[in-house]
Amino acid sequence: MDERSAVVNIGGTEYEMLLTTRATKEIAGRYGGLEDLGEKLMKSENFEMALDEIVWLITLLCNQPILVHNLKNPQDKKPELTAEEVELLTSPLELAGYKNAIMEAMYKGTKRNIQSEENTGKNGAVG
Repeated sequence: MDERSAVVNIGGTEYEMLLTTRATKEIAGRYGGLEDLGEKLMKSENFEMALDEIVWLITLLCNQPILVHNLKNPQDKKPELTAEEVELLTSPLELAGYKNAIMEAMYKGTKRNIQSEENTGKNGAVG
């Protein structure tokens, strides 16, 4: 499992959710940016629309590790998850529970690992 991913169980199969640059671009194209995502989901006009958006997001994030695998292993491609599969293999209650995994994947995907470098002077002395 990638350190940037979160895991969900869909129909008895575990899927990783991963926020990649490609997924971020798709989210930005649909919502205007990651910061606008939560607001758009909360303001969905109706329950069906909200479910459609959550299913789309789950499918997008679950397919990123599959696409990475397929890119790195062209001879051993895995099938992508479809929105229809997500809809048929989950309940609305489960979808609500996936919110934490979605947020975890997005947090890990945007987290900055900042490491300080030692400041060395001209003579190699730490300063």
